Amino acid sequence: MDQNTRLSAAGGPAQRVSTSIAPEQFVPDHLFLYILAGELRVYDGSQRLTLRTGDYYLVRKNRLVRYDPASAGADCEMTFFCFEEKFLQSFQAKHQTAAKKTRHSDTFVPINQQEIIPAFIRSLPHYWDASGKIADVFADVKYEELLLILLQNQPELADILFDYGLPGKISLDKFMNRNFTFNVGLPRFAFLTGRSLSAFKRDFQAIFNQTPSRWLVQKRLQEAYFLLAEKNQKPSEIYFDLGFKDLSHFSFAFKNRFGLAPSALIKKKHMK
Repeated sequence: MDQNTRLSAAGGPAQRVSTSIAPEQFVPDHLFLYILAGELRVYDGSQRLTLRTGDYYLVRKNRLVRYDPASAGADCEMTFFCFEEKFLQSFQAKHQTAAKKTRHSDTFVPINQQEIIPAFIRSLPHYWDASGKIADVFADVKYEELLLILLQNQPELADILFDYGLPGKISLDKFMNRNFTFNVGLPRFAFLTGRSLSAFKRDFQAIFNQTPSRWLVQKRLQEAYFLLAEKNQKPSEIYFDLGFKDLSHFSFAFKNRFGLAPSALIKKKHMK
């Protein structure tokens, strides 16, 4: 198994991966995720979950997800299947599968516990190639088998899997205030709010009276100041969750905004 494999929701063959995962992701395709060993903490902008050995979820497409790399120890392993739209359309036409209404709106959709799913996962090593992926000759068959299992077990998943629509136009204010900590590009924010990039920038300026890039930095730094000054958290505990790439970048931006380093703010607070 390749220790440098990164968890990617961009599609392609089902994979087994270890702990070297991309910590922050836009999910462009529906993703079936199964935790083989260890645990992994995840955040989707609304809720935090801890996924443990034997847990499995359907992760919705067109969502933002952050994986906490600190939670994934050396024993954390998982397998995932990315259901690309072309495959889903072909499957739906072949099996004449009708969409069912579902009450779930969560990013991580819980799947009913059935022994057939862990049994399917246990069968996969027989089909892996040397890189830990399902060999191409078996890939479509195993994808179809898993999808049949999921839909037989939980028919309402069809309403999620066979929804081919793009994100519609939504409240920019509400979305950005909920997701400002995700370190993704403006085109991605524009797509998820149902706008072209130019419309996103125009609407953003009208609502916030700032450019998106400037607002994002200031919003993250304001939240950082609050967490350091009021919640007694450490810089090392918050910089990643607030969308900063590393601690030095966070410290530089913080000092540039407030005139003192995060450590100096903490020291000043303790002297009062």
